[in-house]
Amino acid sequence: MASKLTPLFMRTAFRAARQASRPQTRAISMSAARRSDTLMVHRNTPDNNPDIPFKFTEKNEAIITEILKRYPPQYKKAAVMPILDLGQRQAGFTSISVMNEVARILDMPPMRVYEVASFYTMYNRTPVGKFHVQACTTTPCQLGGCGSDVIVKTIKEELDIKQGETTADGLFTFIEVECLGACVNAPMVQINDDYYEDLTPETTRKLLSALRESAAAVGGKSAADVKVPAPGPIESGRQTCENSKGITNLTSEPWGVETTRQDL
Repeated sequence: MASKLTPLFMRTAFRAARQASRPQTRAISMSAARRSDTLMVHRNTPDNNPDIPFKFTEKNEAIITEILKRYPPQYKKAAVMPILDLGQRQAGFTSISVMNEVARILDMPPMRVYEVASFYTMYNRTPVGKFHVQACTTTPCQLGGCGSDVIVKTIKEELDIKQGETTADGLFTFIEVECLGACVNAPMVQINDDYYEDLTPETTRKLLSALRESAAAVGGKSAADVKVPAPGPIESGRQTCENSKGITNLTSEPWGVETTRQDL
């Protein structure tokens, strides 16, 4: 019996030794590394701690009242996401004080609000710049147009920061994000609430320069005098997401109910 098992033991030992000697490798991500504790852990800082008071403005309190009307009173905690977004827009980011105030308004344990804010990446739990530049680097944007790698390189050069950083003047924060759903207009970036699409290095530089000028008076101009490109496709000739080559189908009258093919 022992002689029959010996080859099996030898093969098992040889396989284990071979696997142990094989170097362990990991895939290298093209995106900037982000520490996991930034996603789910809060650490007090001078600009983000529970001692900083936060209250909604009267205008936003009126909006909250309207939001709560959408839900039965016993389910008002379902309004946590829109009210967190409202707090972020007022404070500039979703601070711990914003989350605590939302928990108070909705009669929720603060931890439940923290769980929502730390799960969804649209809530910025640390301060961001006046212009939050989010570059999509998912496959369609990697392949579309000039490619998102070129756009990311242009943004880094123009702002002199890397992914996850904010410019010294506090105007721009730059991050990479996953698909933003504008694949046919790739490459594109989202800046605050607006999409800028069909980008090239030249249009990207123009866009960032115009935003920088609009933030303050530059060269005798007021912010209102600076022409910032409109959201959507930039200098590509497209209005939305139509074929850039023009209409290629549905160019004739469609068949009616009583129309038959001529070759039948």
